[in-house]
Amino acid sequence: MGLELYLDLLSQPCRAVYIFAKKNSIPFELRSVELLKGQHLTGRLFQKSNSLQRLPTLKDGDFVLTESVAIMIYLSFKYQTAEHWYPPDLQARARIHEYLGWHADCIRGVFGVPLWSKVLAPLIGVQVPEEKVQRNRTTMDQALQVLQDKFLGDRAFLTGQQPVALGYDLFEGRPQLAAWRERVETFLGTDLIQEAHSSILNIIECVAKKTFLDPLPEAYPFMLLCISKIP
Repeated sequence: MGLELYLDLLSQPCRAVYIFAKKNSIPFELRSVELLKGQHLTGRLFQKSNSLQRLPTLKDGDFVLTESVAIMIYLSFKYQTAEHWYPPDLQARARIHEYLGWHADCIRGVFGVPLWSKVLAPLIGVQVPEEKVQRNRTTMDQALQVLQDKFLGDRAFLTGQQPVALGYDLFEGRPQLAAWRERVETFLGTDLIQEAHSSILNIIECVAKKTFLDPLPEAYPFMLLCISKIP
């Protein structure tokens, strides 16, 4: 059995791994795991491969690895991707990990809140308090300012003049960040970006049209846990 990636492209870390593997022409078998159906909790095949019940997950023979950053670093070494993805220079790598640490705390959890508050929570009859929504908007603005001033600055990409193995979120209303996003999308290719984001765009469209099926009961505990973590 070759390389397997267990992913749900509704998840930003899963999209990051998917885009990285596709862009670098890494051969893999996609194992779709639908979070909103609770398949990461109930799927036998997935549970055998991943006792942590987390996405994304890589399975390479008997070797199983979770966490998107660890997976992309593993892939970059195994498939010897271009050096700009994960530079050999110690300080360049340190800058990447500096950003990734900040990303996990200040981008990953913060920018996913609107999807939960506006789209996913209502599907199970939960309303996120407005004060939390407003607090999240303020936190997003602060994070965007730090992203622009600290990590992007006058560089073409976040840690230098070429893309590195980082996931990214879409931003509006800030020309400097918008230009950076366009550079990333141009480098990766519009088709790949659309392919990776098709799941999340589809769910938003279906919810708007009221054609989206309710999540299965097995997914409720997971969804309630995610909603409860919104500060």
